[in-house]
Amino acid sequence: MTTTPLSVRQIKLVSSGMLVCWMVIYAYLIYDVADFNWQIALTDSLISNGVLAIACIILSNMLGYYHPKNERMFSLLLLTAVLTVVVVFLTNFGLNFLFTDSKVYQTFLDTTLPFRAIVIFLCLIWCALTNVLWYRLEEQSEMQGRLLATQNLAKEAELNKLRHQLQPHFLFNSLNSVYALTIVNPTEAGTMITKLASFLRGTLKRDDEVWVNVAEEMEYIQLYLDIEKVRFSHRLTIDVRIEEETLSLCLPGTLLQPIVENAIKFGLYNTSAAITITVRVKLENNALVICVANPYDPEMKSSEGTGFGLSAIRRRLYLLFADSNLLQTETQNNNLYITTLKIPQKDDKNDTN
Repeated sequence: MTTTPLSVRQIKLVSSGMLVCWMVIYAYLIYDVADFNWQIALTDSLISNGVLAIACIILSNMLGYYHPKNERMFSLLLLTAVLTVVVVFLTNFGLNFLFTDSKVYQTFLDTTLPFRAIVIFLCLIWCALTNVLWYRLEEQSEMQGRLLATQNLAKEAELNKLRHQLQPHFLFNSLNSVYALTIVNPTEAGTMITKLASFLRGTLKRDDEVWVNVAEEMEYIQLYLDIEKVRFSHRLTIDVRIEEETLSLCLPGTLLQPIVENAIKFGLYNTSAAITITVRVKLENNALVICVANPYDPEMKSSEGTGFGLSAIRRRLYLLFADSNLLQTETQNNNLYITTLKIPQKDDKNDTN
């Protein structure tokens, strides 16, 4: 059974207040209009409205177990009619039993019986409809909650898939480099294995962390860059500049590494010359901005890095922020390819999950 309306404290208080007010008005009408004494008026009001209130509670609990569909509303009307007959019978029986000596009051009961039945039926119908509306809204809310939970689980699954899809490519390249170094430079191979183990250990540790601060991410990136420097030796130079005010800002974990990997890959593509990869981290308009620049050959389209890496990052950013424009790329006349990443900053980072 779902939550009943009367289990909500505010509704219980309001309903009790309305019942008390109606019982007072009902008793006053019998006392003033029908010209009976206060004892009869209060007793009539207490029994009539007390039995009606009990019927409403029973009806509410019954509808908690059984939610009639639109095509079965006739059964709800039938149930309300049956309860009306029961309430009228119990009320008349109780009042006649208490006031057997008052023929005038018994005549009054018989005369007002149709009116009482109509009022009781309308009250029960109102109670039934409000309860049906309550349960349907609650059911809809639960359904929306389940749908939202399912969507969040699907989003998290896709985010995890995107994070993990990016790692094997780097791992395969690194293992190939280790294999080559074991032949020509075993010492460097040992250094690279140590750094690679630390990098992968950090990756596993960060799998459950959606958000990390810039300082943590740059330590992770520096470890990655150390591995790449071992791979490419003197051919690769890294120029990293980070504004101090950005160190405590946050970004999605393991998001920057594929961008840097993309820059190194296509910066060194089809060239034996030394290159410089620049990384700039700054704060602009309450957004963390990271720019990664690499040289490229304008005659080679593949050197612009439009493959899986950047598209996966765009997809991940869209899932987190619902914004497809947070990752931008541009080329400059001096044969530089610049990837710009913008991460909006909020007071509560969990709001973006």
